[in-house]
Amino acid sequence: MITVIQRVISASVEISSECVAQIEQGIVMLLAIECDDTPEISEKMINRVLAYRIFSDSEGRMNQSLRDVSGGLLIVPQFTLAADTQKGLRPSFAPAAKPELGRKLFEHAIRYAKHNYSIVDSGVFAADMQVHLINDGPVTFNIRIN
Repeated sequence: MITVIQRVISASVEISSECVAQIEQGIVMLLAIECDDTPEISEKMINRVLAYRIFSDSEGRMNQSLRDVSGGLLIVPQFTLAADTQKGLRPSFAPAAKPELGRKLFEHAIRYAKHNYSIVDSGVFAADMQVHLINDGPVTFNIRIN
């Protein structure tokens, strides 16, 4: 499982010009599900993102988590992160989970996140989305869990 997290001032997801998800300060989590991923891996990823210390403390150090700042978590499906880009000029999506597994694990991740944290919103699996965000910093991290 691969995720890119971005610390944001605000973010939203639109589908066909309609806002379907929105957060204020927090984290945008672009989530890619790979072939061998499991519900347990998705839970580990959510726990790690919720606890990842990327927000500044009173001394300006990245020492606070999403929970510490009561920020929002916006989870967006992003299968292209799982692409194999090692050869050629066109990505291969062979490492990405098939749509049925991807949808199942994406929805599991959302349910798990909402069960463990109160400010969670999400994009829509397999939808053509426009993601708007104001990246804070910018602060962006790539996290992989096998």
